[in-house]
Amino acid sequence: MYSREESKKIRQEFWTSFGKEYPRKWLLYNTKMKEIQLKFTFNRKFAQVSLDIDNADELIREYYFEKLESLKKILKAEYLPEAIFEKNYELPEEKVISRIYVELENVNIHNKNDWPVVKEFLATNMKLLEEFFTEFSDFIKN
Repeated sequence: MYSREESKKIRQEFWTSFGKEYPRKWLLYNTKMKEIQLKFTFNRKFAQVSLDIDNADELIREYYFEKLESLKKILKAEYLPEAIFEKNYELPEEKVISRIYVELENVNIHNKNDWPVVKEFLATNMKLLEEFFTEFSDFIKN
């Protein structure tokens, strides 16, 4: 078990090394839609690349989720065949969002042996998610 400080240092080391190996400007929060962000997640259980719909108003979340659900066949056929759509995804802090994601299970940010495969997973899948989002952002916005 790691102390909070040791764990923080390991996470920082991972994300710094990821940024050096994949030095590109990721879209992430710069979607030009305040309700939608693209995110990387890597913790002690899994790694994820996700499109998060985060708004306190459930109707707004539902609106965007339904628009994205209408693109589900395209997303799965042309970009991310393993994509999971969750209308009510609960975050660790018990906040509910809508999330579309791909996940790599049984990896641990504290295990440096997992890092190479996770970095490749994150970079490859985020690139595909960004391509999908960029291609359909006008449809999603309007």
